Amino acid sequence: LTDVYSSSPALGRYFRSAKVVYFSNESSTVFYQLQFSVPPSTEGFMENTMNPDFIRNVLRQNIYDEE
Repeated sequence: LTDVYSSSPALGRYFRSAKVVYFSNESSTVFYQLQFSVPPSTEGFMENTMNPDFIRNVLRQNIYDEE
């Protein structure tokens, strides 16, 4: 995850770290925490760039690009 988000053109400059919070071999489930450094309030920044769907799609796109 660190490589995915630190090299992202959209999120790389804001990304700080990623850590696994929970991992289960039984269900192939991983919960992770991403940390970003967010600039002072910028109109639309949190709603658009830091939108959970947008952040998820950056990872999803990386997975598709590797296939």
